[in-house]
Amino acid sequence: MDAVLAIEQSCYPHPWSCEQFHQELENPVASILVCQVEGQVVGYICYWLISGEMEILNLATAPQFRRSGVAGHLLEQAFARCSMSQLSTSWLEVRSGNRAALALYQRYGFELSGTRRAYYRDGEDALVMVKNFTDQESQEKI
Repeated sequence: MDAVLAIEQSCYPHPWSCEQFHQELENPVASILVCQVEGQVVGYICYWLISGEMEILNLATAPQFRRSGVAGHLLEQAFARCSMSQLSTSWLEVRSGNRAALALYQRYGFELSGTRRAYYRDGEDALVMVKNFTDQESQEKI
């Protein structure tokens, strides 16, 4: 948990607390996957799966491992685990100014669905992105 919290604090202006992660661990619809390199936690993803719909709540990579495929690997692992549950869609919110995250999500087939104005504490907008798994092309990427 210490490694996850350290990554969280290095990535977000308003990081999740230890209690928030523990709540997710106790939530029956939530999953948290971590990625390790040589025993070191370098990234994680937290998502919910409800009735074939995946909501990605948190995805982060340690700064020194960014742009090395960690986030993509975590997305692929989450999609693969959920595909057994008849995954139909995945959605998330991302800061409108987070260009690296936007590029990652677009590479994995997410499309802009809407905007939540002043969604974050600092007033930044959130972009809502959705990936549809029901078409054949999306299923082939899993």
